[in-house]
Amino acid sequence: MNHRKAINHLRRADPVMARVIATVGPCRFGPITDHSHFHHLARAIVYQQLSGKAAATIHGRFVALFPTNPPHPRDVAAAKDAPLRAAGLSRQKAAYIRDLATKVHEGSLPLDRIASLPDDEVIAALTRVKGIGKWSAQMFLMFRLGRPDVLPDLDLGIQKAVKLAYGLRSMPKPKRVLKIGRSWSPYATVASWYLWRSLDT
Repeated sequence: MNHRKAINHLRRADPVMARVIATVGPCRFGPITDHSHFHHLARAIVYQQLSGKAAATIHGRFVALFPTNPPHPRDVAAAKDAPLRAAGLSRQKAAYIRDLATKVHEGSLPLDRIASLPDDEVIAALTRVKGIGKWSAQMFLMFRLGRPDVLPDLDLGIQKAVKLAYGLRSMPKPKRVLKIGRSWSPYATVASWYLWRSLDT
């Protein structure tokens, strides 16, 4: 992704976003490229609704259950409930991860070619997995595939940042976030990164 081109577009398209960019500074957004798509998605499920330290501990125990790092979907699909629960996964998350692994292993979730699919098809494919909703699929598009034009309208951080940056009286609904962000296309991912970072300044 060309950060300079994206920033120039956002500055021209939206004066509020121009101020946010000036406050935050250089763009350091980049996708996560280590390990496999499966590993990335399984890790995302483990981390749901947990603090970073607790999630990292459970994820480390989960990975250690299997002979390869990252674990192979075939092995995870065949895993029994007891060791997954002993690693710290809830019954629900254990079911989610096995569902993900089964769909990958059987080929109904084509992770080997998912990078070639358009954004809407990626979201449709991922959300067929239990425990992966629209928000998680958008995070995968942004932070794994590096897609340039994703606006996670359901994200509370984005909603809060939009409220502050645009001086809104209340938290904007997803529909309003999309309306405000219409001018950011085709670089809504970079705009979103700046909005998240603006909450730190």
